[in-house]
Amino acid sequence: MPMKRPDAGPLAEYDREEAISVQLKALQSNDQPRYDHGIEVMYRFANFDPFQRSRYFGKSFDLGQFERFRRIMHIPAYKPLLNHESWQVLSTLKLSERVWKTRLHVVGEYAREEAVYEITMVQRLGGRYDGFWYTESLIADDNDWNTAHITY
Repeated sequence: MPMKRPDAGPLAEYDREEAISVQLKALQSNDQPRYDHGIEVMYRFANFDPFQRSRYFGKSFDLGQFERFRRIMHIPAYKPLLNHESWQVLSTLKLSERVWKTRLHVVGEYAREEAVYEITMVQRLGGRYDGFWYTESLIADDNDWNTAHITY
C-alpha cells in the first residue's frame, strides 16, 4: 500500500490550524505539481457526502464529482484563493469541541484581489478517520456570489 503524501489530504497528526494551512498552501501554488492540484487538495479535505447535495459553498450543490467542485473554485468569489499571495486569520470561534469557524483575509495573486472567507472545520469522531480535521464549509463573503447563477 503506497504511503499518502502529507500534502495531499487529511492526516491524523494535523491539528485544525495545520489542516487549514495545508489547504491554503496548496491553493497558493494551485497548478503545482499539476493543473488545479491545490483544488484537488481542498476536495480531499471536504467533508460532504458525494451522494447528497452539499452546502459546502453556502448554497446547495451536487458536488459529488470533482469537476463540479473545481468549477465553483474558479468563479470570481473563490478565484482570489487560486495562486494567492497571502492569507491572514481574522478570527476563530469554537462552536463545540470538534467544530471551529475561522475567518480569513486573502490577498489574491494580484494585490487588487482581496477577499474574506469563513471556513468551518470539523473533527471526525469514530471510525477510520477518528480525530482527522475536515472542512465542512468554505463560504465567500462576497455579494456577487449571492447572485451567481450556477446550477447542478
